[in-house]
Amino acid sequence: MALDIKICGLRTEAAVAAAAARGATHVGFIHFPRSPRHLSLDEMAALRPAIPAPVKLVVVLVDPDDALVEAVANRVRPDILQLHGKESPERVAAVKALSGLPVMKALSVGAAADLLAVPRYAGAADRILLDAKQPKGSDLPGGNGVAFDWDLLAGLDPAQPYILSGGLNPGNVAAVLARLEPAGIDLSSGVESAPGVKDLRLIHALFDAIGAASPIERTVS
Repeated sequence: MALDIKICGLRTEAAVAAAAARGATHVGFIHFPRSPRHLSLDEMAALRPAIPAPVKLVVVLVDPDDALVEAVANRVRPDILQLHGKESPERVAAVKALSGLPVMKALSVGAAADLLAVPRYAGAADRILLDAKQPKGSDLPGGNGVAFDWDLLAGLDPAQPYILSGGLNPGNVAAVLARLEPAGIDLSSGVESAPGVKDLRLIHALFDAIGAASPIERTVS
């Protein structure tokens, strides 16, 4: 089973090194000022050289304007842009054309009807990430540490690849992978000791749990 493993919201060289050493295929930087995981463009650019090949960098943006898209593409040089706001399929396609980069679109899931958006976005985005809806009272579109009802995925076209996010952690990841077949998994708060603070022990525990569950072929795509 080929599985992409993305550790998102990294802010330190130590966290990048731990994720890369254990088998992360992707690491994520977040540029969203309300997030405890926010990095400025200067901070992202400074941390960019710490990411070893072949690990890919994903920069997460929320409803960015054209100027921000161009600035991130030129100054940070990510491999992929992730859009985690209310971007339309047309906006996703425009960001892809403007940046010249692959685009991953995050979609919020809370009910079966939310999955009806997947085919519309699949034609514009290179990847689809499925995350839980933003809880009441949260200012964050993602990274809230909550899961959606994964039984809803039974209604998704089995031929549609997706990245699973929301509520994953070292304690449940093995059971999730035994039950579902995502193309990849995405974790942020699930490997933190406090909001925005990656815990290296939890990063190691995550990969230990994945490795103990079943041998997984890790690929970078």
